Amino acid sequence: MEEQSDATRNGTSGPPGLHELPHESFVPVNGQPSEAEQYDVNQYERPSVTVDVLMMSLRQRDLQTLLIKRRSWPYEDMWAIPGGFINMNESLESAAKRELQEETGVQDVYLEQLYTFGDPGRDPRTRVITVVYFALLDSERLQLRAASDATEVGWFSVYELPQLAFDHQEIVDYALNRLRNKLEYTTIAFNLLPEQFTLRELQRVYEIILHKRLDKRNFRKKIVSTNILEDTGAKKMEGTHRPARLYRFNPAAEHKL
Repeated sequence: MEEQSDATRNGTSGPPGLHELPHESFVPVNGQPSEAEQYDVNQYERPSVTVDVLMMSLRQRDLQTLLIKRRSWPYEDMWAIPGGFINMNESLESAAKRELQEETGVQDVYLEQLYTFGDPGRDPRTRVITVVYFALLDSERLQLRAASDATEVGWFSVYELPQLAFDHQEIVDYALNRLRNKLEYTTIAFNLLPEQFTLRELQRVYEIILHKRLDKRNFRKKIVSTNILEDTGAKKMEGTHRPARLYRFNPAAEHKL
């Protein structure tokens, strides 16, 4: 254990972690307290833990992320990813959902744990480790509102962000790179589409996330070859072109992407 190594370097014999204690050490011997009962929780410094919730959506043909403007120190009046400190009696995911609902009014959203950021100097208040959660969703179904610790809440292009508080620019950059990589082996892009869509709409999602134009023929050939799409039999008018076929996601073929 790291704690034992530190204790050894300091010339002391620190207590083992509770999960390392043998069963017998929990039983008092001759009325003496067990090792577990002698464990001093204050022997080691304890960092604070927060959760941040990064939400992205396609808006106005752009990939945008949800931000809040901070009301108080540190970084007062600066934009930031929604988040906050966890309570001792809640899980990380529960804390993420609570903070998101409190600061933006958003709830009932599927969240995926993205990464943990723990640079010692990332928060001027104290040593704070943050666990970041990530979600892609349709922003049209959300009713946003700013909570007591935020003066504003709004959507911003990931390609034209204001100066962000803490290390939140680094978090957005990390999430964008992860999202682009996941396009190659997951169906994550379908979270940004309606239930039925055209191939043109699907390609546009990929182009917005990758931030570049894709060859139409190569893209369609690759997507169709995976059998991940189902032809609904319906069609949709797209501009002055002839009606385009409407497809839907085929969950049974997800492993083929």
